[in-house]
Amino acid sequence: MPNHVYKLVEIVGSSETGTDDAIRNALETAANTIRHIDWFEVMETRGHVVGGKVAHYQVTLKIGFRLDA
Repeated sequence: MPNHVYKLVEIVGSSETGTDDAIRNALETAANTIRHIDWFEVMETRGHVVGGKVAHYQVTLKIGFRLDA
């Protein structure tokens, strides 16, 4: 198995429906410009409240991707 070098970046996804959807939105959007995404880690979860109800979920992710050799 070859050795790999990874880079980490932090991104934030949001959704009106839930944290899982916020994660998917963030990863799918990042995958449009970042190749070889191998993993993610949820760093922080936040929400925006309007009128006593959750209006948006926000999730901060750290993503790791392999650098080309």
